[in-house]
Amino acid sequence: MKPLARRTDGLEQSSIRAITLMLRDMDGINLGQGICDMPTPDPIKQGAHAAIDADKSIYSYYGGIQPLREGILEKARSFNRIPAQSLDNVMVTVGSTGAFVATLFTLLNEGDEVIVFEPFYGYHVNLLRVMGAGIRTITMQGPDWNVDFKAVENAITDRTRAIIVNTPGNPNGKVWSRQELMTLLDLLKKHDLYAITDEIYEYMLYGGREHVSLASLPGAMERTITISGFSKTYNMTGWRLGYAVGPEHILDKMGLLADLIYICAPTPLQHGVAEAFSMPESYFTEMAQAYAEKRDVLCRTLEEIGFNVPWPQGSYYVLADFAPLQNRLSGFSDDEEAQLTLVQKAGIGTVAGRSFFTHPEDGATRLRFCFAKEMDVLEEACRRLRSAFGSTG
Repeated sequence: MKPLARRTDGLEQSSIRAITLMLRDMDGINLGQGICDMPTPDPIKQGAHAAIDADKSIYSYYGGIQPLREGILEKARSFNRIPAQSLDNVMVTVGSTGAFVATLFTLLNEGDEVIVFEPFYGYHVNLLRVMGAGIRTITMQGPDWNVDFKAVENAITDRTRAIIVNTPGNPNGKVWSRQELMTLLDLLKKHDLYAITDEIYEYMLYGGREHVSLASLPGAMERTITISGFSKTYNMTGWRLGYAVGPEHILDKMGLLADLIYICAPTPLQHGVAEAFSMPESYFTEMAQAYAEKRDVLCRTLEEIGFNVPWPQGSYYVLADFAPLQNRLSGFSDDEEAQLTLVQKAGIGTVAGRSFFTHPEDGATRLRFCFAKEMDVLEEACRRLRSAFGSTG
């Protein structure tokens, strides 16, 4: 039989899927996947119910229904400060991943190179590989995940097409500062490159940090596709609704490609999500405060056990280093063994650190924890961790 397409070579499912099955059999707690198991706000659910009852179930325009696009446009202008001029600068997608795929199809030819910062979000890198793109990684240095811009410029070649920025970041919670983004923009302009920004955790910020969209800076929007969505902010990861904001001529092609791939995002769910823009400002501040409290609970527990913990500046993930545990505890020789040890001894699921690095050894002493859980569930997870692995105090 003929072989499969080369683009599938090396693609494998994350070990978290196997870990998830193990956890189900033992009443475990999954701190691996970014599932967001809190309830979706009632206005959004009610809007979707109303759309279904009204039989708003046919194909919709591939760029999204107008009320939702209007809400996204206003939000992009007021919250992100992006100088979007019209609905032609906005498109609705099947999740933020749908926006990312459409962006890659539109901007990249096979063999083009893209610069990615690591630790990275695995979906970004795997999709680049499927596209046949060359990937150049720049490693950020903890605990603040600083960027070496000289290394960025040195990585640029005549084949470089784009740079990907994830802020706030998954898996490390890195929040790019305004100054960092301005420095990056100088390089984008100097070398005539595109930027693709994934900003889906934009409301989850800690320690007084601000979210700055690259496209809000002078001269940036014309070369930037800003990607976000509703999954994380409104606890609705299974609804699969995201969006992109960018130049009209780019989004026009992205929309045509999206139409070929999936025709449109689910119509009744779009009507529901349009109600998200009626949420009061207090919803976002209270959500950020709740996540800050959960971050504190988890990070303190991990530090008590002996992890080296770079506290996240944003998002709801912690990429913790267990190297200090290796002399005290067995079962922590590398990230995959540590991942299994946490399941077997504490009933806690995590993601192995190698998932976020080009070279597995760079993540060999790291695990990613997700704190997007109800507080009582997170506290129980922390109790189990302390019980299983003790404290250095």
